[in-house]
Amino acid sequence: MEWFKTQMTDGRTTVFDPLRRQYVALTPEEQVRQKMLFYLVEKRNMPSGLIAVEYSIKVNNLPKRCDIVIFNNLGEAKMIVECKAENVAINEKALDQAIRYYSGLKADFLTLTNGKSMYCYKIDNGRLIPLSEFPKF
Repeated sequence: MEWFKTQMTDGRTTVFDPLRRQYVALTPEEQVRQKMLFYLVEKRNMPSGLIAVEYSIKVNNLPKRCDIVIFNNLGEAKMIVECKAENVAINEKALDQAIRYYSGLKADFLTLTNGKSMYCYKIDNGRLIPLSEFPKF
């Protein structure tokens, strides 16, 4: 896959997302999302076909969009990844957002990243268990 290919579109920098197969605005959050996608596909060898970007879900009948969702071969959500811009702290507010997404998908893992820090959690019987490294599954 070709990563981090940019171009100017209507005076804005856009980046080609090889998973969505389109150019998208290169916002600070998108920059982190693209780095995370690269990490998942190129470094962790996750099949790109099992990764959804900006995946739409409903939480309490409200439309929400997860930055990244990783599925297993059965189509079950295994991990939700919430990306924030580098200048945004990974704090309780970001974790609360990811937990809301979890309530709509029931994934096994949550990951939060701002490109500088990454926090991974396993969800076991509704409890968040911090992991010391990115999970293997």
